[in-house]
Amino acid sequence: MGDDEGRGSRKASGPPAARATAWGPEPSHLVTEEGVYGVILVSGMIVVAGTQSFGAWEVFATVVTTVLVFWMAHIYAGTVAHHGTHDGHAVGLRAAMRIALVRSSGLLLGALLPTAVLLLGAARVIPDLAAMWAALWVGVAVLAVIGFVSFRSRGSSVAKSLIGSFVTAAFGLAMIALKTTLH
Repeated sequence: MGDDEGRGSRKASGPPAARATAWGPEPSHLVTEEGVYGVILVSGMIVVAGTQSFGAWEVFATVVTTVLVFWMAHIYAGTVAHHGTHDGHAVGLRAAMRIALVRSSGLLLGALLPTAVLLLGAARVIPDLAAMWAALWVGVAVLAVIGFVSFRSRGSSVAKSLIGSFVTAAFGLAMIALKTTLH
């Protein structure tokens, strides 16, 4: 069965979280533009903070603060965007905020693993520089997984999913190249 046939024959009903794939329920909170954006945001912050010769603690604090501010801005923007009438249905403020919270959760989830690695450096479990580089590489791995799962859950072949995984991970690799250039 080709990729187009697989996507066309599967009926998507309900919200993305309710859809099932061959791998189980679709991981809808991470495999979103917000999830990808969360990883790229953390990677970019590591690159920028790393050029300032900050230690892991300062980078961790900067990343967490920035991610929280972007997450709150995402919730606000999503609430504004969904409030009112949507697809002919009235959407109240509380419902709009709930939609925005669910949708923006990917930003936090995407940032979680790279930030946790930074915390290891901040806690002096591993050296600062090692924590920053490891966090960048963890970001690449998370992006690769997001890309692979995204393509597979939409019916792509393993080969196309691997290509999608590489292309998604390339954003993290670009951050590593930028850090190498700036450092």
